[in-house]
Amino acid sequence: MNVQPQRAQAAAPTEPHVPETAFGKWFLRTPTWTVHVLERALADLDRLMPAGRRHFDVVADVGCGYGRSLTKLHERFAPKRLIGMDIDPEMIEESGKEVAQHGIAAEFVCCSSSNIALPDASVDLLFCHQTFHHLIDQERAIAEFFRVLKPGGVLLFAESTRRYIHSWIIRLLFRHPMDVQKTAPEYLAMVRSAGFDVPDSAVSYPFLWWSREDLGLLERVLRIKPRAVREETLINLVARKP
Repeated sequence: MNVQPQRAQAAAPTEPHVPETAFGKWFLRTPTWTVHVLERALADLDRLMPAGRRHFDVVADVGCGYGRSLTKLHERFAPKRLIGMDIDPEMIEESGKEVAQHGIAAEFVCCSSSNIALPDASVDLLFCHQTFHHLIDQERAIAEFFRVLKPGGVLLFAESTRRYIHSWIIRLLFRHPMDVQKTAPEYLAMVRSAGFDVPDSAVSYPFLWWSREDLGLLERVLRIKPRAVREETLINLVARKP
């Protein structure tokens, strides 16, 4: 089945942003990204979601990248309308090809997360995975997330913290706006301050091997357990708009 993606907006936005490196673009297409980063985040977010809520009519992915997440969102939530958003026109184009290969109908919007080209209260579930640390105006972006979600809508938020983004390996291979990075408690406080309801039971702090500066070698090879008290490298949370 050959499904042609619909494009709601084709022109690239003019908001300032930090472009991804060549390595970063390559990494987003690897099995490591798809399995160990994306799939594990979705599995954890599934676990944190309210019981019985598994279908959403309108699902939007903020920062859809090369579209690997769109097929997984379609499989999990069976939306009537699936929307992919990204500030990079190249990624919008590639995401369209990705979903078409799987016979999935999707719409695409080329826009900044701090100026989302969707109406108020138009989305049931908003997925933001490893996107927020790329954003320059984070407070405006979280306000936009709140605006476009319907009352009762759900935000799935999976993010790397300042501890990880400031690590030497990430500085070497990727590019980010370094002065806006937040700790896990700061991200949680920001989401709650925007008006979202986030119970403590809907928050997790995975310490996955790829989020460690040693890539988990101390634990896997030398059997040295990580410290119980540490600055977290990741935060996953499920937030609800009242």
